[in-house]
Amino acid sequence: MLATLVLVALALGFAWSMGAHYTGACMGMPYASGSIALRPALGLMAGMTLVGAVMLSHQVLDHVGHGIVKGPLSAAGAIIVLGVAFGLTTLFTRARIPTSTIQIMVFALIGTALPLGLGIDWRAIEHLAALWVLAPVVACGLGFMFTRLFDRVPAFNRGGATGLIGTALVSVGAVASLTMGANDVSNATAVFLTVHLSGPLVAGAIGGVGLAAGVLTWGRPLLERVAFDVVRMDLKMATAAQMVQALVVLGAVGLGDFTSMNQSLIGAMAGAGLARGRQTIDTGVMTGIMRGWIIGPGAGFGLAYSAASLYLIIARS
Repeated sequence: MLATLVLVALALGFAWSMGAHYTGACMGMPYASGSIALRPALGLMAGMTLVGAVMLSHQVLDHVGHGIVKGPLSAAGAIIVLGVAFGLTTLFTRARIPTSTIQIMVFALIGTALPLGLGIDWRAIEHLAALWVLAPVVACGLGFMFTRLFDRVPAFNRGGATGLIGTALVSVGAVASLTMGANDVSNATAVFLTVHLSGPLVAGAIGGVGLAAGVLTWGRPLLERVAFDVVRMDLKMATAAQMVQALVVLGAVGLGDFTSMNQSLIGAMAGAGLARGRQTIDTGVMTGIMRGWIIGPGAGFGLAYSAASLYLIIARS
């Protein structure tokens, strides 16, 4: 019972941290453009994230919960995975550096499973790695294409943030928030399926509540980081990039896979910039973000491996 309570508490904490972490990726550009104010942006994101987690996440939860580790993961092992992922995500969020929570969690899962003698479905890992590499490349191409397309829509040139293009940007931000709930809730609660604590509906609902709470209580720093420090885009470019991010990640979710919201968005932003022949991302800030993408998964593996090894030593003594 104690282990179950600790597991649920960690899952909620991790979901809370992720909810805050992804505010910038989902609503940063609508907020930066003046298309929506701060509180409505966070409220809209929280509601859409909860719906996505409860209604659209079941395939991904099942895939992550049963498709990566071979053999039963103990409650202690699940606690190590969530503890490491929660700690690292919170650290990155506090530093206002976007990272890939998905990759942190998967590498923490591998790092935990290996010392515990559990098998890893390496073909599933290879599949995920290929998707992680492909997603930003596809997003870049689509970002280029949709920016060029939106430049040809006369109605998008009128009204600015209060016109049709502003409404479109808020709408795609809402869809991105829905997508985040469906895509990322598995990071926090897929282990519920692995340890047979619940099914996907309950896991999605618990994780969704945590995600929404994180958006509302701690979402502002990352929202402002992406909105004002990273992005250099006009309304049509921002709308194209945000829409592409949602399309790419939703496509992965529809196949039962999950991929990085931040990496898909950065790829789409790069494509939008290429369409205009301009720099869309602050180079110094982007260097820090890429460093986070590299450090996060490696740290997740190392910390989880060390924690699981220490657990084994204590358990056998």
